[in-house]
Amino acid sequence: MASFFDDLETRSNDARTADQLAALQAQVAQVAAAQGSCLPDPGGITDLSDLTKLPVVRKSDLATWQKERPPFGGIPVSNVAHVFQSPGPIYEPGGVSHDWWRMGRFLHAVGIGEDDTVQNCFGYHLTPAGMIFESGARAVGARVIPAGTGQTELQVQAASDIGTTAYAGTPDYLKVILDQAEASGVALKITKAAVGGGALFPSLRQEYADRGILCLQCYATADLGNIAYESHAMEGMIVDESVIVEIVTPGTGDPVAPGEVGEVVVTTLNPDYPLIRFATGDLSAVMPGQSPCGRTNIRIKGWMGRADQTTKIKGMFVRPEQVAALVARHPEIDRARVIAGRTGEQDTMTVQIEATDGAAEAFAESVAAVLKLKGKVEVVTPGTLPRDGLVIEDQRTYD
Repeated sequence: MASFFDDLETRSNDARTADQLAALQAQVAQVAAAQGSCLPDPGGITDLSDLTKLPVVRKSDLATWQKERPPFGGIPVSNVAHVFQSPGPIYEPGGVSHDWWRMGRFLHAVGIGEDDTVQNCFGYHLTPAGMIFESGARAVGARVIPAGTGQTELQVQAASDIGTTAYAGTPDYLKVILDQAEASGVALKITKAAVGGGALFPSLRQEYADRGILCLQCYATADLGNIAYESHAMEGMIVDESVIVEIVTPGTGDPVAPGEVGEVVVTTLNPDYPLIRFATGDLSAVMPGQSPCGRTNIRIKGWMGRADQTTKIKGMFVRPEQVAALVARHPEIDRARVIAGRTGEQDTMTVQIEATDGAAEAFAESVAAVLKLKGKVEVVTPGTLPRDGLVIEDQRTYD
């Protein structure tokens, strides 16, 4: 029989929507009161779909805001126990209240609990990953070895002496530990692995399974904490109960059609650090139906690439935001795709446009004005372009 972290995981869709709407309204009011004019009147948020009225926030925005209003850019932050640093630099707060980053839900799904000792091989220095997973381990009552990375021989010795039963860290470092233990003739007791921060390739997951280890992955960031996670069903990643996930066209805040690939935008319902419509820069898609494990929240397909498709063509950068601006300039355009190619030793640019009306010549002026480059324009029938999240496709080879 399936075991759940709490009753939130099996809520009805109506109950979840009502709870998230109430929390969202409180978050918007909190941020609007602190920042003054950057958000519309909170009374305008009467449905989760009203999120599209609010601006998308990007890492570049955080970096700018934090320089202007250090350390957290004017976002109303409370209950801060730690301050972490990410490249940029960008500073993230961390709290020590129960399961502050919501990682306990994922560790519970892996099967980690009070009888386990977790060897936490995420970093503890400046970056928050180590604390994120330690907080989750505390939430499920497990003991923690704050191992960090490196010193593999000592890692093996500690795992053997203390009796480590679970691993937390990047997907590939567990193999380093296991191989070192095998070479040293040391038998370890690890049977569970909670991984993140990198790709878990099917072949590596199978290798762990062959060694008697269940390995599941989560999708988390330093800014947001846990976003989604795998369960034993291993069919997509279940969205965490305390975030709202949108999938939007890259470079915009406009939701894609259900099932289409787009950029992951997340709103956390953490009043200590309310990030609203934070763009992760990652591509994914919503899966239909619900997980066979019994958890009822929506699922995403996991990481499917980067949404920041900025590409240099003819010496000029073309960005997804520019493609979005091109589409917005003409109501008859449904979507557009920029294709970078090469003929001989020169770059080429083709802009494919899905439009219900209009000719290539009519759009060429806008292409030059918005993209700052001239190129070939092709008008295609609506529905022709792939729904794969790409708005800029680089077909050049560099061999």
